[in-house]
Amino acid sequence: MSDDQTPGPVPEGRAPWERPLSHVSRPQYRPESQQPPGPPGPPDQQRTDSGRIGRRHGEPGEHTERISVSDLVNRDSPPPADSGRMKTPAVSPLPPARPRQDPVPDPPPAPTTGWLRRAEPEHVGPAAGDPVRVGAPGETRLAASKSRKQKRWRVLGRSAVAVAAAASVGITGVAWGYLRNTDNGFSQVAALDLDSTDVVDPGGQTGDETYLIVGTDTRAGANSGVGAGSVEDAEGARADTVILVNIPADRSRVVAVSFPRDLDIARPSCADWNSDTGQYSTEMNPPADNDKLNSAYAFGGPKCLVKVIQKMSGLKIGHFVAMDFSGFESMVNQVGGVEVCTTTPLIDGELGTVLPNAGKQTIDGATALNYVRARKVEAEGNGDYGRIKRQQMFLSSLLRGALSNKVLFDPGKLNGFINAFTRDTFVQNIDTKSLVMLGRSLQNVDAGAVTFLTVPTAGTNELGNEIPRQDDIDAIFQAIIDDEPLPGEERKDPAPSSAQSAPKPAAPAPPALEAVSPMDVSLQVSNGSGVTGLAATASDDLGAYGFQIYSVGNYSGTSTNTLVRYSPGLEAEAATVASSLPGAVLQESSDLGGIVEVVLGSSFSGKVAPPKSVGAALTPTMAPKNSSASGAAADALPADLAFTNAADDSCA
Repeated sequence: MSDDQTPGPVPEGRAPWERPLSHVSRPQYRPESQQPPGPPGPPDQQRTDSGRIGRRHGEPGEHTERISVSDLVNRDSPPPADSGRMKTPAVSPLPPARPRQDPVPDPPPAPTTGWLRRAEPEHVGPAAGDPVRVGAPGETRLAASKSRKQKRWRVLGRSAVAVAAAASVGITGVAWGYLRNTDNGFSQVAALDLDSTDVVDPGGQTGDETYLIVGTDTRAGANSGVGAGSVEDAEGARADTVILVNIPADRSRVVAVSFPRDLDIARPSCADWNSDTGQYSTEMNPPADNDKLNSAYAFGGPKCLVKVIQKMSGLKIGHFVAMDFSGFESMVNQVGGVEVCTTTPLIDGELGTVLPNAGKQTIDGATALNYVRARKVEAEGNGDYGRIKRQQMFLSSLLRGALSNKVLFDPGKLNGFINAFTRDTFVQNIDTKSLVMLGRSLQNVDAGAVTFLTVPTAGTNELGNEIPRQDDIDAIFQAIIDDEPLPGEERKDPAPSSAQSAPKPAAPAPPALEAVSPMDVSLQVSNGSGVTGLAATASDDLGAYGFQIYSVGNYSGTSTNTLVRYSPGLEAEAATVASSLPGAVLQESSDLGGIVEVVLGSSFSGKVAPPKSVGAALTPTMAPKNSSASGAAADALPADLAFTNAADDSCA
């Protein structure tokens, strides 16, 4: 055998590891004799005996077996003559080929569920023998694609839920943080007296919201820079503007009552108040008669002022807000000014020219402050009442602007307004959340349902104080408590339902009352006549007939009629008491519990008769539902009551 002898075909009996290397690693092997003719390859390529074009060592490409030159020589050269047989090529041994197995028939199709997914069979692996899950036999590409899409949608759905939950938590956290930061801006002060005995008919005020809003006159701090004057001009702080705002439980209207700053009052004993620190001392200021209203704030701070207003009105004051000059100016600027109107130029004897021109005009914070403060306008000629009227018109315009979405739906203005409000006010029982909830509850209230009233007075006394007309004041606030119509009010009535449009059946006659034993009646006797000692005398006479006297004292106001006040369920007891008091009328109340109260009016003759015998039929006289202790009815409000409707945009 010579060196250039071409090896013949591989014998069929050769062992698997003696087969050509390319037959093992290259299933695409074609004998060299079957290779198509062509030009030689580039110099960076070389042809192996298997007919495949390989790359140089180290170059990327398809993986090929590495064979040394000596292996090629040994493989292509015939065996030595003295060997007597063919030797195995000196190449690295290859793993034995897996024996051929007959195909296993597919198992019968499993029941399908969902998106036609079959149960995946298990088979034993070639080495370890552990069960391995493989694709479902016979599964189509369409079914596999649907499975992959379902999996992607499930992943996307879970991701969307997670993102939504995270966003919800984040938004809630931001809102909660904003509310807390805003609430922290409020300066708190002690002011309210929620358990006051001066509150009239607390049950009738259930659900109402009543705010006492005070504009303070102080010359300290930033107020000296807004034209308020200096501390040398006036020390301390005074209640320059006092407005009591009532919102009934059904949120159908808003009533704001203004009190003149020079209103004559009987100031109670109050703890001394330091306006600089906002603290009360243990020192008590003595009571004083014939004092001005603004002195209550100057001597006793918010607590003393709340006591005076609560006693005069009978309303339960549940919220307190006070603001100084600087805060007022800042909030007006935050909302972009307020439109006002005047028929003549506004010139004040102390502040100078406030509005040089007549007509409608938008004013900024500094001008607005002088507009609501001016009280020496010669053209108005009525002192504090002209100023109160301007304040009411200003607040009406501010309210109309807010209701027309100029402020409520402008995030920048609303946020600035809230920040200015929290920065320049001091409050009690006020927070951001309650204000937002209140604003939402009033979103359907028209400007015509907002009414401003002014406490009526009867001239001034020798001290220059405005004399309150107490009977008319009682009638006004009783109408507010009873939710009766007010002058100038344009409240919309709810649309009548089908049940309301149908004729109403006649009301059943009240049940007959029978007298009870005086020993079963606990009686409180109050003097509302103004005659000293009348209650003590009447209580002795009533006690002699067997009535159980609970207490004797003075009524919080005055009364013309003699009233027998009672809680629901005590009609018979009250009627038995009225049978001993000629001319007495019954009045239902919800603030007495199990006690019946006698209010002796100025019409009381001083005579007490024996009560009706037990079991006797009684026909007492009932007082009108809207009557007050003074005997004035809400439908008899004073004809000269000053009022302003918030919907009125005419010039004043």
